[in-house]
Amino acid sequence: MPNPVVAGDWSHFDFTLTPQAKDAFETAMQPLFEAKYTPLAFASRSAGGLDYCFLCDVQYPAAFPDGNAVKVYLYQPSDGRPYPYRIVPIGP
Repeated sequence: MPNPVVAGDWSHFDFTLTPQAKDAFETAMQPLFEAKYTPLAFASRSAGGLDYCFLCDVQYPAAFPDGNAVKVYLYQPSDGRPYPYRIVPIGP
C-alpha cells in the first residue's frame, strides 16, 4: 500500500512502484539514452503537481562500465508530461 502524500512533505520510500509512479518514470526517462536507469524505490510529495524521488540503479554506456546508485527527481505537473529535474549520485 503506497504511503500517503501530505502537501509539501515527502512520503517514505516505497519499494513497490505504483502503476502511476512507474508510468511517470518511464515517460520522463524515455528520452535519456546515455544510461539505463532502473527504479528500485520511490517517494513522492504534492507540490502543485507531484514530485517524485526515485532510488535507481544506473548502468552507463560501455565507456563507463561500472554501475552506480542515484536519486532521480521528477516533476509530474497536473496537466502535463513528467520530466526529470535533478539526478544526484549516491555515494558510499
